[in-house]
Amino acid sequence: MARGKLGFGLMRLPQKSDNPTDIDIDTLKKMVDLFIERGFTYFDTSYVYHNGESERAINKALVQRHDRNTYTLASKLPAFSITEEEQVEKTFNEQLSKCGVEYFDYYLLHNLNRSLYDTYVKSCKMFEHMKKWKEEGKIKHLGFSFHDSADVLDKILTEHPETDFVQIVVNYYDWEEGFIQSKKCYETIRKHGKEVVIMEPVKGGTLAKVPDAVLTKMKELNKNLTPAAYAIRFSASLDGVIAVLSGMSTLEQVEDNTSYMQDFKPITEEEKELLKFAKTEYEKEWKFRCSDWEKLDSNTPNKVPVSNIIRAYNSLMIQPDPYFGAELNYYKTFKLGYKTGIENEDYSECTKALNGELDVNQAVKESVEFFNKNGF
Repeated sequence: MARGKLGFGLMRLPQKSDNPTDIDIDTLKKMVDLFIERGFTYFDTSYVYHNGESERAINKALVQRHDRNTYTLASKLPAFSITEEEQVEKTFNEQLSKCGVEYFDYYLLHNLNRSLYDTYVKSCKMFEHMKKWKEEGKIKHLGFSFHDSADVLDKILTEHPETDFVQIVVNYYDWEEGFIQSKKCYETIRKHGKEVVIMEPVKGGTLAKVPDAVLTKMKELNKNLTPAAYAIRFSASLDGVIAVLSGMSTLEQVEDNTSYMQDFKPITEEEKELLKFAKTEYEKEWKFRCSDWEKLDSNTPNKVPVSNIIRAYNSLMIQPDPYFGAELNYYKTFKLGYKTGIENEDYSECTKALNGELDVNQAVKESVEFFNKNGF
């Protein structure tokens, strides 16, 4: 594992005010310089980050100040806001101009799921445009970021073997969670022989602040490693990873992340066991808890895995910003996989099967209301 596998995510840049477009360029320049100085090259932006200003910011802080051969730049086409094919070329050319580059090293369709893929991605011929741009040398590697189930991912990769890489959520907390399916999606990508870019390795900052019992054990193992270091190293230790993105907002975060990734050491078996313990400690902070989630799902009407919904809601509620969690990308498409009325079923029998330890109707109602109101 080369030390350069840390990626600089440009979604949470330093700001001078609460306005997302008011980016602190001077601080960002220092962060960029330190990142490159320590041997890292991968920068990841998007048309929509910071209300459209992230691409301009990286132009000022990176492109105008560093040789083009010293970094790799990734950006994304906002597949979720394009409805007409003529928007595809227009948006791409605008991105090249905003970033001040003649090509992107990595270029992605942003936030693919089954709904977008079967509608606007196909009708606007987005994959076809990306193939053309690659042939023209305007992008070097073609990919997409993904928020859906592993079976949908398998379908897309089967239909588009020209894909070079996929960006997915991977962290030790979500590794086997039913909504995000980090492990299943990772294994699907590798089965197709594609490479992986990892986002949310620290789960929006959640894994940077671990429960006290976990922190004690982490410090016993290595007093110099922060909780975020354990999380990022977990993801970076996987095979086939191009970059592990960390959304860095301060110079101190750049210093911390680059410090342990310069001399990268893969996660050990002992550390993996510690991270399994960390997950169980996080679960103690959940609002809705259950001693047997499989028993819950086996008793739901039509066998819909409502545990996925409740667990995802629990996960959102312990994050620093519940309104920005990755889970919010999944519910609308999750529903599409089940033709029965998830939201209108009576789950009283589930509550009885669990001997009343969890009011399933209440848990589903509260979870679904949050997802419907705040989902992306």
